[in-house]
Amino acid sequence: MALNSLIRTSDLSPVDVARILYHAEEFRQQPDRNGTLLQGRTVVQYFAKPSTRTRLSLHEAVARLGGVPVAVNDSDLQLDRGETVEDTARVVSRYAAAFTARTFSDELIVNFARSATVPVVNALTDTDHPLQSLADLMTIGQRFGSPKGCRVAYLGDANNVCTSLLQACALTGAHITVAAPVGYGPDPATVAHAAALADPTEGSVNVTTDPEEACRDADVVYTDVWVSMGDPAESQQARLEAFAPYQVTERLMGLAAGDAIFMHCLPAHRGQEVAAAVMDGPASLVFDQAENRLWTSMAVLAMLLRGRLEGR
Repeated sequence: MALNSLIRTSDLSPVDVARILYHAEEFRQQPDRNGTLLQGRTVVQYFAKPSTRTRLSLHEAVARLGGVPVAVNDSDLQLDRGETVEDTARVVSRYAAAFTARTFSDELIVNFARSATVPVVNALTDTDHPLQSLADLMTIGQRFGSPKGCRVAYLGDANNVCTSLLQACALTGAHITVAAPVGYGPDPATVAHAAALADPTEGSVNVTTDPEEACRDADVVYTDVWVSMGDPAESQQARLEAFAPYQVTERLMGLAAGDAIFMHCLPAHRGQEVAAAVMDGPASLVFDQAENRLWTSMAVLAMLLRGRLEGR
């Protein structure tokens, strides 16, 4: 069945993921292919949060596909004046070819997608970040040929990046271990969902509180910030203390496989979740990873829109 929107990574099938990664690599090698797909059309891009990679990669993706990106916020859309998400979705659908949203509430984007008649793409919510996870898979595949069979260690907060990475690894047959302090790991339902996705692909999902266990013989060591946008100030010091043993250091990287890579979705805080020597070292692929946000965003938009627009 054709995919209408992308709200979470697990909306994709293993075949969808493989198709997106294949076309993302095509876009990387031939950036101007499908340069007229969105000709004469706009994509509305809603940002309720600050953004660097998401905003720039999506803006560029739409432009390279021949369209016009229109960036808006709450006041631009009048959501802060009481217009409902559902009414906004119906109006946007009359004008634009697609809608992307970087926001806090999962409910907002789910309700928008239910009312919209154009594709809706989650560009980050509190619990999911599917566009990031696709760029992560592309980066792993560039180094190891395929994510399948790769051993991925994620250290730190079980946030939206972690949730989507769990699903992405499960869908591609990778083996992921999340290491987090007690009280900061993924919830059991998230783990069970990812484990169910991993069963047919021969992947696996594990959770531990031991960062050394997670890193030992890993092909990929991944981390993210310890304090996210929206975390209350009073909890930040407690987080820094709890996560201190999970900093990705040269010693922890030394436990990984000899050709292991380091990944981070950015922005990074050197000296907190990652040592500067690792972040800027030879194993770090963080800027390739950031670049891949462009190619995978192009592939996602092309997949969602090609059938709708080619017959116009």
